[in-house]
Amino acid sequence: MSADVRDILDMERANTPEVTRDSFLATKKRNFERTKTASRRPEGMHREVFALLYTDKKDAPPLLPTDTALGIGAGYKQTKARLGMKKVRKWEWAPFSNPARNDSAVFHHWKRVTDNSTDYPFAKFNKQLEVPSYTITEYNAHLRNNINNWSKVQTDHLFDLARRFDLRFIVMADRWNRQQHGAKTVEELKERYYEVIALLAKAKNQTSEKKVFVYDAEHERRRKEQLEKLFKRTTQQVEEEQMLINEMKKIEARKKERERKTQDLQKLISQADQQNEHASNTPSTRKYEKKLHKKKVHQQPRPSKVDSVVNAIEIGSSGIKFADLRGSGVSLRSQKMKLPANIGQRKVKALEQAIQEFKVDPAPPPTEDICTSFNELRSDMVLLCELRTALSTCVYEMESLKHQYEAACPGKTLNIPPSLVPIKTEALDNSTN
Repeated sequence: MSADVRDILDMERANTPEVTRDSFLATKKRNFERTKTASRRPEGMHREVFALLYTDKKDAPPLLPTDTALGIGAGYKQTKARLGMKKVRKWEWAPFSNPARNDSAVFHHWKRVTDNSTDYPFAKFNKQLEVPSYTITEYNAHLRNNINNWSKVQTDHLFDLARRFDLRFIVMADRWNRQQHGAKTVEELKERYYEVIALLAKAKNQTSEKKVFVYDAEHERRRKEQLEKLFKRTTQQVEEEQMLINEMKKIEARKKERERKTQDLQKLISQADQQNEHASNTPSTRKYEKKLHKKKVHQQPRPSKVDSVVNAIEIGSSGIKFADLRGSGVSLRSQKMKLPANIGQRKVKALEQAIQEFKVDPAPPPTEDICTSFNELRSDMVLLCELRTALSTCVYEMESLKHQYEAACPGKTLNIPPSLVPIKTEALDNSTN
């Protein structure tokens, strides 16, 4: 290309060697050898990772990170071992005992001669749970249970296992003496243990100091039964459930499609109404409508502003409509407390201010009763904010009408009843803003 440009501009051409068959083959062979020796990036490996492994010089990747390039010479990797003149510290094979054991067993390990501490360094991890004890008098007065057929011998054996295995109920159920005390399940052991703990705390007036755990054995049995049924499903049952889920998704998709078509139809109807209104705004129709309007004004009384406020309250009286999670599959109960997406930012901000004003926990524990009560509370809070806004609007209109009346009738004033004037608190001002 450059040679053609030089010929067009009548410039001297550089003396280039003539391309022959041998020179062409030599160049091609050199390029082939270069591509042959070049390492190719494996398929699926990112370019950045491959660049970290190999360099242009095909050096092997370093085993340890170094900073010798800084010229300091104090990197992680040293080329020569730095041997000092200090003596090597002596170690000895010393005996030790674990204070957590009661059998006086002696073990051995390596320790420095200069280490004079005799305590076992891992003894600080020998922590056990505190399992309460009871006397015969307390058992006869408070802990006797004739409903579940638990005797004192069985209860003593249960608490002995609890102290030995730190409330590992699976291990306790395995070590339970079935020959002397009969067969007991894990749920029965848990139920009896926590029942005794609650009764002892109540008898010793310790319910206010620590929280008493209530164990629902029946719920735990139902939960395990459901899990066992879920685990033992056949392939046909899994396929049937998946088919039902797919059908439900199709039904929801058709429902959304119908809602979208309904919205489109409403848009078309509103556009048609606007076009009719635009067509009716001709000079002749406007004169006729003005005459009819004058007659109606003289015949009918003017609607009050209170009616408009009442209508606004009736429109916003629904509060918040939370989503009802009825879909199949696993879902969190906390999703019921999630605010719908159709709520505006102004309502969300007003709701947050109301929650702070009444000192309500914004994220309570999502139990069934708390979810329902918390959603109803927030719906009432949104309604309260709307009522405050409507009240402030009504008061503002009454004040404007009062000023208009005083301007039209000098020397006269319009008294507003004190019951209609709201208390201007900080929360009301924030909600109206």
